[in-house]
Amino acid sequence: MVKEAKDSLIPTTHRCLIVGNYCHDVLIKDDVVIAESLGGAVSFISAVLDGLSVSSDYISKVGPDFAYSVNHQPITSPSSKTTVFHAHFLTENKRIDRILKRITACDPVEPSDLPNSTFHFGLAVGVGGEILPETLERMIDMCKVVFVDIQTLIRVFDPVDGTVSLVHLNQTGFWPLLKKIGFLKASAEEAPYVDVEEARKWCCVVVTKGKEGCTVYTKHEELSVAPFPAFQVDPTGAGDSFLGGLVAGLVHGLAIPDVALLGNFFGSLTVGYIGLPKFDLRLIQRVKDEVLKRSLQHFGSHEKQEDEPNRLKSLDYEEFLEALSATKGIPAHSIKECKWDLHSSPGALDQPVYNGHRRLPLNIVCEESINSVDSKS
Repeated sequence: MVKEAKDSLIPTTHRCLIVGNYCHDVLIKDDVVIAESLGGAVSFISAVLDGLSVSSDYISKVGPDFAYSVNHQPITSPSSKTTVFHAHFLTENKRIDRILKRITACDPVEPSDLPNSTFHFGLAVGVGGEILPETLERMIDMCKVVFVDIQTLIRVFDPVDGTVSLVHLNQTGFWPLLKKIGFLKASAEEAPYVDVEEARKWCCVVVTKGKEGCTVYTKHEELSVAPFPAFQVDPTGAGDSFLGGLVAGLVHGLAIPDVALLGNFFGSLTVGYIGLPKFDLRLIQRVKDEVLKRSLQHFGSHEKQEDEPNRLKSLDYEEFLEALSATKGIPAHSIKECKWDLHSSPGALDQPVYNGHRRLPLNIVCEESINSVDSKS
């Protein structure tokens, strides 16, 4: 399956199908609402894919109450409201934990909502239970390679207050489909809910580990991929941006270690924002230049292209790491050598809107990072 994906990268046009609902995210610190933002994995992934000029189709559902303007028009469901998540940041002994609650849930994406077409890559990235087993199975039929974020499969929601918790993959209706997907992404907190040793027999498993980077598992090999330094403001969407970078790298013909590195890069940028990031255009252009250069190096090599996705090897991996590290030196926002304080004033909601979300002032008063109970929405 992965080999087919690599073969399909030789043409100059590549199509991705991204399936998952947009959301309204509300950030709450110590019972005070501090920000409202466009949310959902698709919003973070599209920020990366659009920035790197990756042609993609998006299938998302929202309610008539959807409050944001987006580049990829969702389906408006007349029978339900937009999915809403509340992220509660709780401060205790200089430690900040996050508890995620689903307040409302939009209608799920049905197989019939998907287009009658075929795609090189499919991304199943639901956050609120909107992707059904039959929808994922339909994606598998339509796409040469399907990427799945494990949160799509294992999240469950308390029927009273919507608190997000996780169940083991083998307890879900998605378990029989594991053998048919190409890539499975999980955070370090989510990995115990899937048998990685079993899953790697069937697909490439990528486990993200925050400041420790990520680990890639194939059937016979394992590789740790370097992280990028980051000042964490809000972990929301970091895993989604990681997945966007990983897929963008594959679309451009990079090897697995390189695409994982590109994923780490975008994840490290995302944690520096509250809500949806607005990437600096100069930075994105530099990244595009480096990715193109890297792509030409791979296609011009004497290596057999079809072998690369199945082996964790790269042409001078350190060179790409250094190039991206240098690119990251371009400031994407004003934080340089400080960490953060989530502004606790109710007046924070009066801040200007940037790229569809409110970005709050960050004060140099706090040295600790967020310890997330559930690190994505």
